[in-house]
Amino acid sequence: MGKAKKTKLRKYQSQLHLMRNKPVQALASKKPIDKTTTKRLQASQRPTVPFCPNDRILLIGEGDFSFAHSLHLHHACTSLTATTYETPNTLLAKYPQAASHINTLELAAQKVLFSIDATKLGLPLPNGGGPTIRKTPWDRIIFNFPHVGGLTKDINRQVRANQELLVKFLERAKALLAPGATIVVTVFEGDPYSLWNVRDLGRHVGLKVERSFKFDAGLYEGYKHARTLGNLEGGGGWKGENRDARTYVFGMETKDFGST
Repeated sequence: MGKAKKTKLRKYQSQLHLMRNKPVQALASKKPIDKTTTKRLQASQRPTVPFCPNDRILLIGEGDFSFAHSLHLHHACTSLTATTYETPNTLLAKYPQAASHINTLELAAQKVLFSIDATKLGLPLPNGGGPTIRKTPWDRIIFNFPHVGGLTKDINRQVRANQELLVKFLERAKALLAPGATIVVTVFEGDPYSLWNVRDLGRHVGLKVERSFKFDAGLYEGYKHARTLGNLEGGGGWKGENRDARTYVFGMETKDFGST
């Protein structure tokens, strides 16, 4: 082997030795994680409760009143008005367990109203609640899992009926808000619920989605999702509280609160 070749070989072997013994610094060379991004990710993963204990809260479309019951007992809410579309007799026929929830609420001086139509909020009694609902500037108006029931098997007609329900509800509810207040709507995820286009329905009546997040039924101890048609005979295996659902928090597009 010539002198020149020996010199190149020794140089190559020397470089190879240095490379093999060089400390690995791959982790150290990574770009540091932005603290703001980290905080934002952590905040988005926290369970979200869209109200405070001292808020004036109007609950629309309660089923067995287990949600209202949980807000009172486990979230220390002290200014609740919980409403249902059903008459007392129909409600108890559908959800016998509602009796104890209502009793607890009324003993604590929380209001329970029957036969309240979400599309007529604040209008004269009986369907709109009249002054009982209209005189209070609400901090939170909450409608969990709005649904018109099984009006038809035609999906398109069913979607339109639920969209109409939500639009009329949002129009009436926004006129009852206190300044800076919000309307909170929760619906199941996936079809046909995604076809409702909840965000667009809000924009249609001058509302904007301030934030949305996964609904966590586990935050509301004792809460059970009540089917529109009533309890399943024998209990059944269907549990709505275990289905994926999303909550939308609507605020006013303008500062024109309380306009009709």
